[in-house]
Amino acid sequence: MQLWQAVVLGIVEGLTEFLPVSSTGHLTIVEKLLGLRVDDAGTTAFTAIIQFGAIVAVIWFFRRDIARLFLAWVHGLRDAAERGTDYRLAWCVVVGSIPVGIVGFLAKDVVAGPLRSLWVVAFALIGWSAVMVAAETYAARRARQRGEGEVSLKDALAIGVVQCLSLVPGVSRSGATISAGLFRGLDRVTATRLSFFMSIPALTAAGLYEGVSAGNDVSRTVGWGATAVGTLVSLVVAYASIAWLLRFVAHHRISVFAGYRVGLGVVLIALLGTGVLSAV
Repeated sequence: MQLWQAVVLGIVEGLTEFLPVSSTGHLTIVEKLLGLRVDDAGTTAFTAIIQFGAIVAVIWFFRRDIARLFLAWVHGLRDAAERGTDYRLAWCVVVGSIPVGIVGFLAKDVVAGPLRSLWVVAFALIGWSAVMVAAETYAARRARQRGEGEVSLKDALAIGVVQCLSLVPGVSRSGATISAGLFRGLDRVTATRLSFFMSIPALTAAGLYEGVSAGNDVSRTVGWGATAVGTLVSLVVAYASIAWLLRFVAHHRISVFAGYRVGLGVVLIALLGTGVLSAV
């Protein structure tokens, strides 16, 4: 992989990781356009590893919230009298992160293989758009949405289970978790912040696993220099996208991204159907 290709992919990762448009889907499309093999083990590992940049961006952006939740969790474990809202929210993040870790590990070969097909990406982009629209429609009809202080373990588990669907390229991890939060009755900002918090263990685990298990493939196919550049670029771009998205969801529905997702999916199907692009 050339350094300029790593820069392009880092930008794509940083822009799309937290927007409800599917970073993996976009990376798969761009990798294919750049002439890379999307089913190659090294390319797949590169895709997971550069997510570290986005994770570092989340940790730094929410560093005060993370420190507050962690301290509340530790204090709550030691003393039942300290088990307040932050303690419960910390447990929600832990519980909500478990399902995707289990499913991701058990289905890793499928995720890295057949699911990287651009046909899967195209139909997932279109299909999950309908879910996002339904989630916003449901939320708009509710008389009241719950805030961050009212998130329950049931909410977290439900969102965590839905997050497993984001292993399918084109669905979008943020699109899945935010939609699930809206269906659970959470307000949009709370669902988005919870999506950010739950991304930390999920993406960190994926990146560490790929870095350790597919290190030789990365070195052979991509190169650690290009991987480092892609990760750094994704960090910078992701930080900016986090700040923008939080301001955006305070006043806009996530369903506004549905039109873009559907349009991209339709274009992708046309390109695949006419043979301009191959699926893998």
